[in-house]
Amino acid sequence: MQHPLNAPEGDFVIENFSFGNGTTLPELRQHYSTLGQPQYDAVGNINNAVLLLHNTTGTSREWLAPELSEPLFGAGQPLPRSQFFVVMPDCIGFGRSSKPSDGLRARFPNYRYDDLVAAQHRLLTDHLRIGHLRLVLGLSMGGMLTWLWGEMFPDFVDALVPVACQPGPMSGRNWIQRRMAIEAIRNDPGWQGGDYKQQPTNYALTPIGAIFTQSVVRIQELAPTRAEADAFYRRMVENARKGDANDRLYQLEASMEYDPSAKLERIKARVLAINFADDELNPPQLGTLENAMAQLPAGRFTILPATASSRGHYSAQQAARWAPLLADFLRNQSQT
Repeated sequence: MQHPLNAPEGDFVIENFSFGNGTTLPELRQHYSTLGQPQYDAVGNINNAVLLLHNTTGTSREWLAPELSEPLFGAGQPLPRSQFFVVMPDCIGFGRSSKPSDGLRARFPNYRYDDLVAAQHRLLTDHLRIGHLRLVLGLSMGGMLTWLWGEMFPDFVDALVPVACQPGPMSGRNWIQRRMAIEAIRNDPGWQGGDYKQQPTNYALTPIGAIFTQSVVRIQELAPTRAEADAFYRRMVENARKGDANDRLYQLEASMEYDPSAKLERIKARVLAINFADDELNPPQLGTLENAMAQLPAGRFTILPATASSRGHYSAQQAARWAPLLADFLRNQSQT
């Protein structure tokens, strides 16, 4: 099967995959897509590999949507398919990678973000035979994984570009909205400890995450009256009901131990962090990026201002806004 951009898909099955909490899954399926072709150096090593990591509501397919793909992958763009071998995995718990809804339900191992990175590393090294990455770039959750990549495998990657995230502990507004969604699922009478025969639906009545991640200005434009706000709310509820409750629960709980702040000194890669002034999920007022960059000799950050079309946390999907920054970053990297 192939994506619209002729991005081949594949599966790598990792036998007896060990999670950080000590549990083991006999077979872990790591699904992925690719763009471009690998190029090799004089001794046969792939030297043009790039890893792209999706957000908490996406899969590898999100990179192929026009809003991301057109500013990134075409000729003259930062990651042209003629130059880079781009790997786009479905994270554990998402898309066509192993997840609770495959059959284990709430007996699926309780994975954390470190486990996602470990499985991706196995995909690259054991299956695709990639021993080094030119770049790891991620959006939201993918951005958080990007920080972890730099810490867990500091000699494996040249450059890190985390977008729409913070290199600090899961806390504050970000964790509170996740906790509310977690409690809504676990306290839904239809959830039945994860062993439901029909999808529980009451938890979907509280789409708090969609409120926190969207620009308040864009929400007001979409819902300028009470009737239109009610219609907007119903659309969010219907969208939430399309997913699997266990999958969503695990995705949210996977973030609870995220905190790269204590290990930033392990990062050797050059870093460009990109956030947005109207991102209420990662508010710039906290100064998290400033504190992180003080520990990174090869790190810098940009907070893009709000515009008439920006979408808060969802501005990460507007690659046309930040692709020029990525292009300059990669160009400067190639000159050093």
